[in-house]
Formats: sequence, C-alpha cells, structure tokens
Amino acid sequence: MNRRSIAFKLFIITTVTFITFITLILVIQTVFFQTFYINRKTRILQKNINTFINIFEKNKYDVSKITTADLKSFEGYNNSQITILGIKGDKVTTGVSSHGDNGANVNRVQILEDAINTWAQSFTKDAGSKYLRNTNIYNVEDELKINNLVIITPIVNNNNILGVIFVVAPLQPIDETVQVMKEYYIYILIGAIILVLVLSFIYSNMISKPLIRMNKVAERMSELDFTTKFKIKSKDEIGNLETALNFLSEKLNSTLTELQGANEKLKLDLAKEIELEKMRKDFIAGVSHELKTPLSLIEGYTEGLKDEIVQGEEKEFYLDVIVDETKKMNALVSDMLNLSQLESGNTAINYDLVEVNSLLDRVVKKYTNSFKEKNIDLKLNLLAVTTQVNCDSFKIEQVLTNIIVNGIRHTPVGGVIGITLLDNGSSVLIEIENEGSHIPESDLTKIWERFYKVDKSRNRNLGGTGLGLAITKNILNLHHSSFGVQNTEKGVLFYFTLSKDFSAITN
Repeated sequence: MNRRSIAFKLFIITTVTFITFITLILVIQTVFFQTFYINRKTRILQKNINTFINIFEKNKYDVSKITTADLKSFEGYNNSQITILGIKGDKVTTGVSSHGDNGANVNRVQILEDAINTWAQSFTKDAGSKYLRNTNIYNVEDELKINNLVIITPIVNNNNILGVIFVVAPLQPIDETVQVMKEYYIYILIGAIILVLVLSFIYSNMISKPLIRMNKVAERMSELDFTTKFKIKSKDEIGNLETALNFLSEKLNSTLTELQGANEKLKLDLAKEIELEKMRKDFIAGVSHELKTPLSLIEGYTEGLKDEIVQGEEKEFYLDVIVDETKKMNALVSDMLNLSQLESGNTAINYDLVEVNSLLDRVVKKYTNSFKEKNIDLKLNLLAVTTQVNCDSFKIEQVLTNIIVNGIRHTPVGGVIGITLLDNGSSVLIEIENEGSHIPESDLTKIWERFYKVDKSRNRNLGGTGLGLAITKNILNLHHSSFGVQNTEKGVLFYFTLSKDFSAITN
C-alpha cells in the first residue's frame, strides 16, 4: 500500500482513532469508576437527608415528630442506618433511631454509635465550634473489612445547632471487581485492535477505490473530455457524488455548445443596461427641461423689472408671471421629493376606516371651478349604501386629485368626465373616465413613469410636472391595489381598487 495514497492515510487515521478511543474508555473505567461510585453514593444520601431536614423544620425542630416508619423507609431505600438527635442549647435532648430492631446491621450500628459519641464529646467541649456546624463525610472500615460511608449533617437555625442527622451506609466492595475488569479489558483490547485493523483496511479500500476512480474521470474532464461516465454502484454519498459528477460532465458538455446562446444573452443584457442608462438620461433631461423654462422666464422678466422697461399694469403682469413660474417650480420640487420618499420605501401608510362616498365627493368639490372653466359635464355615480374602505385617506385623496386633474387637463371643452364607484365584495372599484384623445397602446404602460408624457413636445399649455401618475402608482402599490388605464370608446379610463379588509387596523 502506497504511503502517499488516500487508502493508507485512511487506514492509519482510522486505526489510531479507534485504538485511542477504546484505550481511553478502558483507562477511564478502571481508574475513575470507584471514585465515581463513591461520589454518586454520597450525593444521593445528601439529597435524601435533606428530606428529613425539611420535616424537622416544618415541625419546629421537634425530633419526636419524626416517626420510626420514616426512618425505616430511608434505611430501606438507601441500605443504611440513621439516627437523628434533637439539641437544645448545649445539650442533647431527644433522639430517634430504628437500629434497636433485630434486623439492624450490628457493624453499622456500632459505627453509628461511635460517630455519635465522638460528635457529642466535641459538642460538649465546644458547642460553638464552626467545625460542628458543617457537614462531615468520612469512611470507616468495619470488622468485616467493608468500607462504610459516614455523613454527619447538623441542622442549624440562627447560628444555633437544633439537631444532628447521623447516617452510615456501606460502600459495596468494588475493588475486586475493578481488578477483574482490568484483566478482562486486556483481552478485550487485544481483540479490538485486531478487529480495528481488519475493519480499517476494508474501510480504507472501500472509500479510496471510488475516489481514485473519480480522480481519473476528473482529470479527463480537466482536458475537456466529457465522454467517460461513472457506473453507479451504490446509493450512498459516494454514489451521489458520482451521479453529481456525471451530471456536471453533461452540463459542461452542453454549456460548451451553448456559448453562442450565452453570447446572445449577453448582448441582450448590454442592451437592457443601455436602456436603463437611457432612462436615467431621460430623467435628467426631464428635470432639466421642466426647470429650464420657468428659470428662463423668471430670469427674463426679472431683468425687465430691474431695467424698468415696464410700468403700471404690465409690471404687475411681469410679477404675476414670476410668481406663477416660482409656484410651478415649487410644485415640481415638491413632487420630486414626494416621489423620492415613496420609491425609497420610507413612507408609512396610516390606515383608517374611510367612507368612500364622502372622500370622493370632497375631492370633486375642490375642482368645481375647473369643471366650469372648461364647461365639463361631471357624471358622478356613487354607491347606494355607506361603504367604508381601509386606506390612508390623505394619500388616496392625492391619487384621486392626480387622476382627476389629469382628466380635466386632457378633456376637451364641453366634454364629459364620469366617476363611478362599484362594490366588488371585498373591495371597492373606482373608475374615472374622461372624453378625449386615446393614449397610444405602446404608451399605456409607460404613462406611470416619471416625466413621461404622451405629448413628446412637453407642451407647457397642458400643465403638470410629469410626476403625478408616477406618484399615483407608488401610492397604489403601497395599498396593494389593482390599478390600470385603458382606452374606451369615449376616451381614457383610469381605475383602481381599495380593500374593505379592516384587519390591518383592528390587529
């Protein structure tokens, strides 16, 4: 076996790992088993002793309340002997124990009595000793050479010792067992090493052979030879890897033949990037165009006033033009800021219950004079019953304003604007139709873009900043509304929905 091969490395790593693991387990068991047993025995006894402490405290430290049945239950469960003494001042007053029964272990009783006498002598000499207030644990070997665990637990209240619990429990003779385990594990270790060597050899070959096979195929793939395929012999991870390499080989082969298609796609992506760049330039051009005219007018009329070339009513006219153009620029900047805030996603929707008939009626009344100026016939069809929708009334009023003003702007003198409310069950549909010229089909989806105008000349006589419908689109998207525009026999119809689902408010 080649020492540089993956099979040899796997064999060595597996063998060393298993032998180390088995040896570590054997050492831990033989060295620490006895200590673990003693610690566990001590921990369980201390936990069960606390039960008597609780009983003692509940009965106001009266030892006589502890029954022989309680003691026998403890001794039976823990295979031990127990005695509880009551102390008042510096004297032992009472004591309870069950080791006077015939079934008591004589050796453990003797150890228990010795422990009590030793502790009592120390208590008589110095009742205030800190040593007497702490739990003492030690081992004592009896006449049968059996180790016994002795636990002395004082019951202290307000720095006074009111009772003491003495427990003696035998430690099972495990020394011989540990010695037998050590000798037995030697044979186990020898057998385990032989088994590990055999299994490591089989395992390393089983893993390395398909890897070597895959390496050869990968070398051919690096030379752009994709004709060699794996014969899948297993359904495990190696089999899955071979399947993946076969799939990779096929994909690479097909990819090489599709470079031409990828090149065409790249051209399309470049064209799309050029279109995006054009849109950016159009936006800058739109802003420049919208600001250039009012700035030029303001500059010209301001210079006329400065040079005092006009007087009287004509001067007033110059001032009115300057004020009007300033208002238009202010409206443009305001719309730009509004649209920027909407597109940034930082705009909060303040949902509320809004009566839709009242909302629409309030907006329409604002433009009564505009309808009269162009002699527009307004046909308003509201809902027959009071209906509430879930929306931000301020922003929806802005949507209605943008669409209605847009309709007034494009409706000829003497034309008709129809506003209709329809109940769609879970939502309300609002339709605003104005007479006038149709929008070219190619422009129906573009009119929602900023600064996009069907009139490519951007005629200032039509008014508007070119941002109203872009703002409208963003507000309706925030309301999850279905909206759109379409040409009709009479002119153009804008529509959008508002939900009647009040969960956004009530939750």
